[in-house]
Amino acid sequence: MIVIALFTTGAAASPQKDVSLPVTPKAQVMLDGKELFSVRERVLSFSPEDRARIITERLQKLTSDPFFRSDTVDVVEGESSSDIVAGDLTIMTITDRDASAEGMTHQSLARERAATIRAALAEHWSRYETKNIVKNSVYALLATVVLSALLIVFGRLFPALYRKLESWRGTKIRTLKIQAFEIINADRIVAALKALAKGCRIFLTLLLFYIYIPLVFSLFPWTHGFGAKLLHYLLTPFSTIGGAVWGSLPNMFFIIAIVVVTHYILKLIRLIFAEIGKGTISIPGFFSEWAEPTFKIVQFLIIAFAAVVAFPYLPGSESPAFKGVSIFLGVLFSLGSTSAVANIVAGVILTYTRAFRIGDRVKIADTMGDVVEKTLLVTRIRTIKNVDITVPNSMVLGSHITNYSSSAQEYGLILHTSVTIGYDAPWKRVHELLVEAARRTEHVLELPEPFVFQTALNDFYVNYELNAYTDHPHKMAKIYSDLHQNIQDSFNEAGVEIMSPHYTQLRDGNTATIPEGYRSAGYEPDAIRIRNVGEKKRD
Repeated sequence: MIVIALFTTGAAASPQKDVSLPVTPKAQVMLDGKELFSVRERVLSFSPEDRARIITERLQKLTSDPFFRSDTVDVVEGESSSDIVAGDLTIMTITDRDASAEGMTHQSLARERAATIRAALAEHWSRYETKNIVKNSVYALLATVVLSALLIVFGRLFPALYRKLESWRGTKIRTLKIQAFEIINADRIVAALKALAKGCRIFLTLLLFYIYIPLVFSLFPWTHGFGAKLLHYLLTPFSTIGGAVWGSLPNMFFIIAIVVVTHYILKLIRLIFAEIGKGTISIPGFFSEWAEPTFKIVQFLIIAFAAVVAFPYLPGSESPAFKGVSIFLGVLFSLGSTSAVANIVAGVILTYTRAFRIGDRVKIADTMGDVVEKTLLVTRIRTIKNVDITVPNSMVLGSHITNYSSSAQEYGLILHTSVTIGYDAPWKRVHELLVEAARRTEHVLELPEPFVFQTALNDFYVNYELNAYTDHPHKMAKIYSDLHQNIQDSFNEAGVEIMSPHYTQLRDGNTATIPEGYRSAGYEPDAIRIRNVGEKKRD
């Protein structure tokens, strides 16, 4: 098969031996994957590539003719050019410019090219001889047997090696330790060695097929070109990558320097912010809880700046493909990260407004619980039922935030609840009972003292609001439950009926609503007493 060839027209070009011409890229003549010769010069409007294409078609025509004989290739001399012909077909023309580029006369160059073509054509047809095909078939069979034998050896050798590595666990392969500190576990070492062995097996198997397939293809004339192409396809990526890596080595030193400098700058900044977080370093107006989020922001900015500086030194950064991918990723990030950016901005604002901290009991919209995690994107809240709820920071920033913990330690959190008591109970007595119930409740502070408000005078009862201080906002549910229990006990012990919820009763001898255990000994409900108030007293 001919890939590229050099062609000249039958017309002779005028010689220009004394003129220095610019060097043009050479076009190669290849037959069956083998280079025959190359020519640099163009003739009239025909470039070396055009000439190569035309002569390729002519040589392919010769190789497809089963009656063609390679000894019919000859040279026809002219005054300023020589033609290489095969019977009535002109294969190519050698001009003085072609010969000058090679440092020869056109006659000697034409004879040399003709001899090369004859030898290549003879070699091409020799591959189709029966004896060569039989011989090459034996070679292919032998290569197949060798490949199969090696694969069988691999199939037995490597499993035995895996079992051997497993048997060495704990004996020859032990856990690496420094005193009591375990560096690498023996199981991990064995797993890593087995993975390395498996990788070697895959590499060797691929290497065998890499050698076997082109070798077998090259033995037969029908597939001879495929072997060379396959080798070219396999080697080209590795050679291209290797050349790119070698060419980018100077830039890699710049990238390494940028990475090292950035690493140590981040270590220094991390140390400074860690001391600020501990309170060792104090900056007026800068709170210690800001240290960690501020460090993350500064870290991101430094890494982004380092990436911008290192970008021009990356291999292939100037290629159109690299720039196109960069633009595509930028557009993709811009379109797809709108909500993410909004959450990040909201997270930064929430951090520096100190709306809440990790561990605070908060209520955000309809969600109430303890803050367990606060990031730039989301805030996680754990409710009193141990349900973790993730709230986007943009939603947190747009909602009302109720923080029960921010003032609990300094001022105390006021818990409040309401009860309704009938007008027959003296309000001072009710106040005493409510305050007493609050003092019985665990985690309710003695100071400031609990207090009571009368918030409403309704038709059948008075609404009393009990207020009590606590410094344990995380136990609000338990405190409320205990407080309500103590209110019930206090009022029942005092014989005062709680009129909540709305409660009406006609006293027709029914038992009071106070539980039996709280009633006095010998308690009897009042009976109905009827008295005629309409009659006048008789004399």
